[in-house]
Parts: sequence; structure tokens; C-alpha cells
Amino acid sequence: MGSRFSLHELPLSERGSSIPEFAWLTSERLASLAGAEQLVFDLRSLDPDKFSFPYHFHHNAEELFVILEGMALLRTPKGIEEVQAGDLLFFEIGPTGAHQLYNHTDAPCRYLDIRTKRELDVVEYPDSNKLNVLMDVQRVFDKNQQVDYLKGEADVREKWKAIGHLYPAKEEE
Repeated sequence: MGSRFSLHELPLSERGSSIPEFAWLTSERLASLAGAEQLVFDLRSLDPDKFSFPYHFHHNAEELFVILEGMALLRTPKGIEEVQAGDLLFFEIGPTGAHQLYNHTDAPCRYLDIRTKRELDVVEYPDSNKLNVLMDVQRVFDKNQQVDYLKGEADVREKWKAIGHLYPAKEEE
């Protein structure tokens, strides 16, 4: 028999960052607990006024989001659109599969993040011109070329505003 999880009983831990706009709750390692060999899947909860991972695409993994509760704005190369509970969002390999969520509402947006498991994947971040090499084995980098994960991401709101009519501007405090 396979594994069974109750979405409302899964413990979620906060995954924060040095940039406050990038913070969410996650049930990371869910696929490992299930013993999955070909898939990686995690339950995520994106709080109001937060962004998911920086805008990115994968070179060797497909990804599927199942929006379970709430709503968010989805940024892709085609622009920005609102997504809601019941939507399935598929992101193909390569630049056309680039994506990022922003929770523009007053309620959390919960979604299942499902992706193909690969021994090697390269994630590209168009806004900050970075590459992230993901491997299950040894990772080797030229130290002189290594950069901080959130380098170039601090002005995420301005990048969204430059794209177009993204969301009502928040009052600066």
C-alpha cells in the first residue's frame, strides 16, 4: 500500500530568508517520507503579501502546482494571472516554464508542489542572472564564482511593477 497523508495534519515549518518577501511554510521531505523514487512533492503555504521562490525555471525537471486553498498571482513569461483553489499549474522544462507566485490576498494560499526527481537539475533565475546546480551527489563550485542565493532579488516588488498591472501598491511604512 502507498503512503497516506492528511493535508490538514501535516506539520509545516517556516522557510524564511534574509529578504522578508520570500517566506513560506512547507512540509519539505514529504516525498522522502513516502519513499518516492521518481517524484518530489511538498505541501506549501504562502502567506499574504509573500512571494514564492524567486522567479525561475528548471533545465531538467517539470513541475506541477495544485492550488488547494486560497488564491495568488502567477507570474510566467506570458504575464501575470490570478490562480485559485482547484487550478492545476504545469511548468515545462526551459524558459517557457518560468514561474513565481505572489499572494495578493488576505488569506494563505496552500498548494501541492510536485516535480520530477532528477539526479541533476540546473535552476535559472532570469531576474538576477544566476544558476543553481542541484545534485544528489558531490557539488563542486569555483568559490570565486559562487554568489548568495538571494543576490539581486531584493527589489522583487519593482520587478513585478515593471511587468505591468500586478497588484495594488502597498503603503510604505
